[in-house]
Amino acid sequence: MPSILVVDDDPLIRDLLCEALPIQWDSVAVVTAAHGDEVLRIVFAHETDVVLLDVALPGRSGFEVLQQIRHVSDIPVIMLTGRGDETDQVRGFQLGADDYIVKPVGVPLLVARIRAVLGRTERVPRAPGISELTIGPLTFSFDRHQLAVHGRPVDLTPTEFTLLYHLARNAGQVLTYEILLTRIWGPASYRTAEHLRVLVSRLQSKIERAGGPRCIANEHGLGYWLV
Repeated sequence: MPSILVVDDDPLIRDLLCEALPIQWDSVAVVTAAHGDEVLRIVFAHETDVVLLDVALPGRSGFEVLQQIRHVSDIPVIMLTGRGDETDQVRGFQLGADDYIVKPVGVPLLVARIRAVLGRTERVPRAPGISELTIGPLTFSFDRHQLAVHGRPVDLTPTEFTLLYHLARNAGQVLTYEILLTRIWGPASYRTAEHLRVLVSRLQSKIERAGGPRCIANEHGLGYWLV
């Protein structure tokens, strides 16, 4: 059953989508939030499949929330907002949005766009309720953005944690340079495989200094994977 998180400060929009989406899409579950502060907790607690995110939110803007999401997750995010300026749309895509929809929009079209995004991303479902993952001596806390080695916390930058998150979520599977570069820095970034190599080296060094194993392997000419 797909789960959609609607983040919008307008209660009328939240109520409308809560009622209308299940009519157009059988068995869909809709969860709502009025601001961005609780987005990551909700994403992990409710096994959210896609986020509909407004730009104009109280406190932290939708763009800032999108950046926070992309630090730890590649969950599909669709900007659903009244701000239709081209510069806003470009900024949304540069920060990692999967689609940008300007209000007002009909619910059938919205459902079609959500289905299209989910079809393109082909996300691997998480195990129910997972917010923490242990692989050998490494423990990843996805909602708190933390890594522990043998139970001792390791201080990581947001970029280092983003890299580790994607490797851990796909442990044992090679992620190509292109995939990692896009998920870490976005599709419009100037970074190269050499930037990625430096980031991997720095992350691996921190894990080893904390007493962990050499756990990030390089498939020459292809990408990296978590052993």
